[in-house]
Amino acid sequence: MSNLRIGQGYDVHRLIQDRKLIIGGCEIKYPFGLFGHSDADVLTHAITDAILGACAMGDMGTHFPDTDDKWKGADSLEMLSEVCAMIKKNGFRVVNVDSTVVAQAPKLAPYIFSMRRNIAEAIGIPVEDVSVKATTEEKLGFTGKYEGIAAHGIALCEKI
Repeated sequence: MSNLRIGQGYDVHRLIQDRKLIIGGCEIKYPFGLFGHSDADVLTHAITDAILGACAMGDMGTHFPDTDDKWKGADSLEMLSEVCAMIKKNGFRVVNVDSTVVAQAPKLAPYIFSMRRNIAEAIGIPVEDVSVKATTEEKLGFTGKYEGIAAHGIALCEKI
């Protein structure tokens, strides 16, 4: 039996006015932000769910319910760090993460390395073990119509 486990995460938030846009722990200059109970960091949420999934420990809603005011406006990188401490207590560690942000705009290329660094630091792994990519949907669907932003995350975890 292998000690390696793969988890997949997906998150989506709609774009709204008068809110900061936070993706991968980076504040991105843009006229819209993402709606959510916490800071609505769609990328960090997808990665957090991927890690929880790999360790069969539920999802973000289980650990950080949007009905709990404790998490209102919460920093998603801190939530990710908390999840990594939880999985460590259960005998797991994150090996690597791969992720994709789906957004028609803004352009994310200038922020990718900072996102990778922020996520790696929150998880406690080298930046070389964190991949962040960005793509558009060629103006198709809700992301292509500037209605929201989505993210996919995959995590490889090891039972130690």
